[in-house]
Amino acid sequence: MKLFITRIVLSLMHFRQWLVAQIIFGFLNFLKLFPADGGIRFADWLTRLIGPRMQRHKLMVTNLRNAFPEKSDAEIEEIALASWGNMGRLAAEYVFLDRLFDFDPERAEPGRVEVSGIPIFLELRDNPRPFIVFTGHTGNFELLPVAGAAFGLTVTVLFRPPNNPYVAQKVFDFRSARMGHLVPSHAGSSFALARQLEAGAGVGVLVDQKFRKGLKTTFFGREVKTNPLLPKLVRQFNCEVYPARCIRLPGNRYRLEIEPKLELPRDERGNLDLPATAQMLNDKVEGWVRENPEQWLWYHDRWNIKKALFKK
Repeated sequence: MKLFITRIVLSLMHFRQWLVAQIIFGFLNFLKLFPADGGIRFADWLTRLIGPRMQRHKLMVTNLRNAFPEKSDAEIEEIALASWGNMGRLAAEYVFLDRLFDFDPERAEPGRVEVSGIPIFLELRDNPRPFIVFTGHTGNFELLPVAGAAFGLTVTVLFRPPNNPYVAQKVFDFRSARMGHLVPSHAGSSFALARQLEAGAGVGVLVDQKFRKGLKTTFFGREVKTNPLLPKLVRQFNCEVYPARCIRLPGNRYRLEIEPKLELPRDERGNLDLPATAQMLNDKVEGWVRENPEQWLWYHDRWNIKKALFKK
């Protein structure tokens, strides 16, 4: 009897996941009826309308108040609303990604995408060696590996699949066709990245995700745990580390930036200082977010406060 009930519960869970996936796919297919600019603006409008009515809005506003205590309630709400719009744009941009990346260095007039740091892209491509590019959830961070592939720079990207398995497979198929090699984050993902670095290739990672067990650091002055993966890979392979980000510009345009390599902190013996390196990554992402706070995903539970917040 227990086995029968368990099977029923699992079947209902799978059906729910399938149904949610079909709703998401249906919405994305609906967006295809629009031109790119119209679809992106519609998704921005819709998520600004729906987002504040969701439970996660409370977490978003709390995160913003903690990060920017100097800002007024009106300013916080304005950033939160724009952050919901940013998430809507991210969803719509999946649909139009093939049309969005139009960078052409030979074109006199700027297109939808501009790229800063082209010499770094080319130098990494023409002088192969192990390296790590890191970014955060700013702007449309999905465009960065697309840009790398456009320059002929192959980077193996670590990504966290959505919890919904139907959505996860769709996202994986979409990304792998446009972004090169992908490694889903799981227990063995660090070994997959290590193999790429050992072979003299590059990897890309997001460094601002919630992590339960990690290095003690701060982010916006509040304690967080940071994934030690990047510092540990650098210690093992002595590879270079490059910051990169996407910035949304007016008119549905984007600027992709790759910055010069970081000079990472070391102890008195010359060994890599892991906690200080993790803090340097957080400080870099924090600086980006402070420049354009509405372009970061504030609904993430980065500071691990959701349970306590929703108990109130």
